[in-house]
Amino acid sequence: MTIITRFAPSPTGRLHLGHALSALLSHDRARGADGRFYLRIDDIDGARSRDDYVAAAMEDLRWFGLMWDDAPVYQSARLALYEAALVRLSAAGLIYPCFCTRADIAAEVAASASAPHGDFGPVYPGTCRSLSDAERLARAHQPHSWRLDMAKAVALAGPLHWEDEREGIILAMPEKAGDIILARKDAPASYHLASTIDDADMGVTHVIRGRDLFASTHIHRLLQALLGLPTPLYHHHALVVDSMGKRLAKRDQATELAALRAQGFEGWALVEDLRRGVLPAGYSLA
Repeated sequence: MTIITRFAPSPTGRLHLGHALSALLSHDRARGADGRFYLRIDDIDGARSRDDYVAAAMEDLRWFGLMWDDAPVYQSARLALYEAALVRLSAAGLIYPCFCTRADIAAEVAASASAPHGDFGPVYPGTCRSLSDAERLARAHQPHSWRLDMAKAVALAGPLHWEDEREGIILAMPEKAGDIILARKDAPASYHLASTIDDADMGVTHVIRGRDLFASTHIHRLLQALLGLPTPLYHHHALVVDSMGKRLAKRDQATELAALRAQGFEGWALVEDLRRGVLPAGYSLA
């Protein structure tokens, strides 16, 4: 089997050390097995994605000495794949339109003393799940997202497992996330749907990403089962945190690779340190 990995940044900000670690682990896993390493640009967030961030990400990777195989893959060029998946799920009766605003959901959750919380925050209370076909048709002209009917989906898929290299065999529990959004009012596909479809379509065999996405994999495993897609091997690595133990974020410009470059760091030296588990002063793994 040819090992295929990918690094998939969203062009909504500059890359930081956490991105660098994830890209390096994915790159080295493929190169060490004479496999293939792909770059995918997750750019379907039209409101925040910017071309200059795409160029900056490529510049950072080249500074690190990490080169990808073939041309970069852009999610914005793959919208037909996501639409086809939504059509399949709709035909199976597994998704429904949701007309709720964030304010509507927050108000309903606040009014319920027993509102459940999952790994992604308060679980959607199912407000639009019970709308009749007539009600949905009457409101079809209104802005809406598409949600997965989680109870139906889990019942159809049955028990599922996936494997993480660090944690072993994991029982998938997507129901904890509730009726997740698969397509938003302002985006043709959610991260969950697009990433799952793209990994399968690109032939990715090993998904290497941060521990913060561990919970998402439960959902991805369910979508793989519903859409008849293969399940890759997963590796969720430790996260880079600052001196206060805070996970790095794009809004923290001091953590950007560009800032480290401006401070005089050499890309090749930083890569070798990361391979040995050594981070710049003030950063650690958690």
